[in-house]
Amino acid sequence: MSVPPEQLSTTAPPAPPAPEPEIRLDAGDDPGDRMVLNMGPQHPSTHGVLRLVLEVDGERVVKCTPDVGYLHRGKEKIGESLGYHRYIPYTDRLDYLAPLANNCSAAWAFEKVCGIQAPPRAQVIRVICCELARMSAHLLGLGAYGMDVGAMTVFLYTFTERERLYNFFEALTGARFTTTYARIGGLAYDAKDEWLKDVREFCDNFHKQVDIWENLLTNNRIWRIRNEGVGVISRELALSYGLTGPCLRGSGVGYDVRKDRPYGTYADYDFDVPIGRHGDSYDRYLVRMEEMRQSARIVVQAIDSIPDGPVLADEPKYVLPQKQDVMTGMEQLIHQFMLITGEMDTPKGEIHSHSENPKGEAGYIIRSEGGAAPWRLKYRAPSFVNLQVLKEIVPGHLIADIVAMLGSIDFVMGECDK
Repeated sequence: MSVPPEQLSTTAPPAPPAPEPEIRLDAGDDPGDRMVLNMGPQHPSTHGVLRLVLEVDGERVVKCTPDVGYLHRGKEKIGESLGYHRYIPYTDRLDYLAPLANNCSAAWAFEKVCGIQAPPRAQVIRVICCELARMSAHLLGLGAYGMDVGAMTVFLYTFTERERLYNFFEALTGARFTTTYARIGGLAYDAKDEWLKDVREFCDNFHKQVDIWENLLTNNRIWRIRNEGVGVISRELALSYGLTGPCLRGSGVGYDVRKDRPYGTYADYDFDVPIGRHGDSYDRYLVRMEEMRQSARIVVQAIDSIPDGPVLADEPKYVLPQKQDVMTGMEQLIHQFMLITGEMDTPKGEIHSHSENPKGEAGYIIRSEGGAAPWRLKYRAPSFVNLQVLKEIVPGHLIADIVAMLGSIDFVMGECDK
């Protein structure tokens, strides 16, 4: 179900500024009149080590070439060498603004390889974690986006709420940032009733905070001038480049993995998928604002329906024992040692797994030839795919508009370079 159009862009934005005839690529002007600028890889508004090679005529961009790979660490090959269990901590460093979502995405994929499922309680807690991670990632994205175009106050508001979420993450997982919480077959720890109560109270009132930020931004004259008509991604362009997440939905395509290919317990919850109408930076902002409200709505429903039971599957061939048992029992210690060091034999075959991460669709393609490690592991990083469109939408805009476009795409170089 999509959010009614009146809740998103209410006025048709002006068309993006067309390139001046004398600076068009096919205009035959003297290339010597142009200048090549490096925006990044060390630049605050590039949100990480992204380098944009810009060819400019005055303040207007003629050509943009994204240059990625400065943070490349070979995550896929690491997974093929370390194996399934030891790879999960490395997923914290993919989209490092949403490590819990990365952990759960990997766990769902590896469980497909093993042919097992996590218990119902663990599945619900995973959904709660994924939606809290979405809220946290969007809060940082919105705060940095606002600051990039001059709205410092919004950054302070959003980081205050994000800090509260990090307190929840620490209470649940023992870590604020690199959580490593999900396990093959379940979770490292159960969620306590008091924690669930506090999270529900936070999410039940979260929409009030979103209303405050919208009052600061949505109809702010400067904010709209900086974003409306800037970085327009048409529906056709978004689909041709394989964009996903808010970047795709902002262009009017109502595709969301949680709705279209439900996983975990998402099929049990009632929530809306906001979509834009014009595909500009302003629409992508509006989509993310509404997504935070919907995530809070999902968390409340999940907590209200959470079942009792274990958080680890009874599958000793693949599932690690509970940590407290490992610390007190010799048999459990040996069991963990055997699985971690590679004495695990998975079925042969190939699986595809997809999840809706904050930046878009995260996917795994894994080929198993048996053993404790994949023969081939391929990770679909949504930020990598989404950034491809920059070369199409940047030319014709002013250099200052690039800052707004990057903020509206909201990427993370950790998963882009992987």
